[in-house]
Amino acid sequence: MPEPEDVADFTGEPDGFERLWTPHRMVYIQGERPADDAGAGCPFCAAPAKGDAEGLVVHRGEHCYVVMNLFPYNPGHVLVCPYRHVPLYVDLTDDETTEFTALTKAAIRALEAASAPMGFNLGMNQGAVAGAGVAAHLHQHVVPRWGGDSNFLPIVARTKALPMLLEDVRSRLAEHWPA
Repeated sequence: MPEPEDVADFTGEPDGFERLWTPHRMVYIQGERPADDAGAGCPFCAAPAKGDAEGLVVHRGEHCYVVMNLFPYNPGHVLVCPYRHVPLYVDLTDDETTEFTALTKAAIRALEAASAPMGFNLGMNQGAVAGAGVAAHLHQHVVPRWGGDSNFLPIVARTKALPMLLEDVRSRLAEHWPA
């Protein structure tokens, strides 16, 4: 059986591929998972306690708020969250449900005004088995979509190229938030 080649021998060798290095993703991949308990260990309890720019908060309502997704699928990917630490949609009060829905609609309007997407994905993953990264605190994704925004990178390279910084998108959405 032949000996495997040492990959160090290939450092700097051109192979026809360009690489987009995304070391910042390691924070998410290797990071601690949010606590199930309310408080500083939950990113959706911690965000509204910070200033808007630091917490990436786009808009604050009475019962719910809108925050940038720290690991967005597309520029403008926001999350609508209740302030209260509840895991399921059915756990919301009627007032929270009303505002949760109103903020989802307002997020769509702000994204339309700020960046003219061609469509949206809206969704909630309730429970870890359903794909919720933070299962203990309800949140709804609002993801703007454009024709051609998905390409070979996520499929082949498990990499997503994002053309705007989170704070730039947050500022733009806050500026275009419906009155």
